[in-house]
Amino acid sequence: MVESHLNELIAALPVDEFARWAPHLERVDLHLGQVLHESGAVMTHLYFPTTAIVSLLYVLEDGSSAEIAVVGYEGVVGIALFMGGGSTPSRAVVQSAGTCFRLNAGAFQAEFDRGGPVLHLMLRFTQALITQMAQTAVCNRHHSLDQQLCRWLLLSLDRLPGQDLVMTQELISNMLGVRREGVTEAAQKLQTAGLIRYARGHITVLDRAGLERRTCECYGVVKKEYDRLLPPELAS
Repeated sequence: MVESHLNELIAALPVDEFARWAPHLERVDLHLGQVLHESGAVMTHLYFPTTAIVSLLYVLEDGSSAEIAVVGYEGVVGIALFMGGGSTPSRAVVQSAGTCFRLNAGAFQAEFDRGGPVLHLMLRFTQALITQMAQTAVCNRHHSLDQQLCRWLLLSLDRLPGQDLVMTQELISNMLGVRREGVTEAAQKLQTAGLIRYARGHITVLDRAGLERRTCECYGVVKKEYDRLLPPELAS
């Protein structure tokens, strides 16, 4: 039996649509650092995270990268399959290990082509995702690394059931597109302020309200748009 409530998009499906999806949904374990799709590769599946978090990264020719968005149990990885083209210049990497539901492209495309609730739900999520991408670009250009790290932590926490993140400094630096030393300094500042505890790749948020006060406006803009476009009522 599929525990559909573990992913908000799947939980928001009307009963008839979910009944058609259920036989095709495959529960999959995702491991830290696992690549779900590479830049330019043709996608074969959509991934609906439940307890995992997936980062969408843009990778430059020299191999350096920066995160453009993060997806958790509120969304889906693989929007290129229904937006057109079947591929994207971004890479999808598991940021926090966990589980997801995987759906093959053919089964999804048949449902999407029906139009109606599935099409509208996916387009609303896509609009929210685009907002996150745009705000990330603005944040990386205009705000301090401390503020970026707070935004990143808050967005990640919004997509996890608890207050803990398993994340190395190297992976964080790749996500934010900055040097590892910069991440170390920013994390130490947050720890000194009593906002987080960081040790051996394990981050525990001690004061979420403090992080929200310390971050820039970008977090609030993204959260407000997700709440507006993907309200809890969709699951009813």
